[in-house]
Amino acid sequence: MKQNSISERLINGILKENPTFVLMLGMCPTLAVTTSAVNGLGMGLTTMVVLALSNLFISLLRNVIPDKVRIPAFIVIIASFVTVAELLLKAYIPFLYAALGLYIPLIVVNCIILGRAEAYASKNGPVLSLFDGIGMGLGFTCALTIIGAVRELLGAGEVFGMGIMPESYVPCSIFVLAPGAFFVLAALTAIQNKVKIAGEKKGKDMSKIQSGCNSDCMNCGESGCSRRIVNEETSKAEDLEIIEIGDDEDLLKEQETSTEKEEEGND
Repeated sequence: MKQNSISERLINGILKENPTFVLMLGMCPTLAVTTSAVNGLGMGLTTMVVLALSNLFISLLRNVIPDKVRIPAFIVIIASFVTVAELLLKAYIPFLYAALGLYIPLIVVNCIILGRAEAYASKNGPVLSLFDGIGMGLGFTCALTIIGAVRELLGAGEVFGMGIMPESYVPCSIFVLAPGAFFVLAALTAIQNKVKIAGEKKGKDMSKIQSGCNSDCMNCGESGCSRRIVNEETSKAEDLEIIEIGDDEDLLKEQETSTEKEEEGND
């Protein structure tokens, strides 16, 4: 698959760098609002809309925003879209607005959104930045919906409000409480690790799953990766130091040669 293409950006957000299961970002809403599949789906889609639009506008303005104030500027753009999303939810989906509550305005400080703005949108074109936001948002939505569905199924015997378990099933109410979020997240992460280990045993390259980075900056297609940028800057600095050292050594050799010639002339 071509690096930095639309399809690669979508798959990257959903699978390779899933914000919840791979990068372990946005844990606060993940653990707090996933008491049901509907809540998880609603929170995920709201975050995806804000993330995609924020990425698009930040990419469009990346050459206009001064570097020294880029983070405050990013936050202002993100907060504007969060406010619009909050008002729309309050007007048209009041039950979801009531269920998510305080976690809607807290999307402003969600590290997923600010992280993608800084790492990708501010360094790439608007189309790719838009689909990067959609991909990461879909990955976040899938993760929250799965966690919410498992918690709702075990804690209430339902999924999306529809009865799944038989009438004889006794719901485990702990799964719709705070500890249940940790149990389900740990179990799903363990399943992911098992898949990763099984893939490695079959000889597949699973290095980018869970870490979000394969550490091979030379062959990496992530042009907006902050680690790659730091490594490139460090390499340039080391090259400059080598050149400076080489110049000093040449100068010392010339001085020694001239000194020896002077001594021979005096003799």
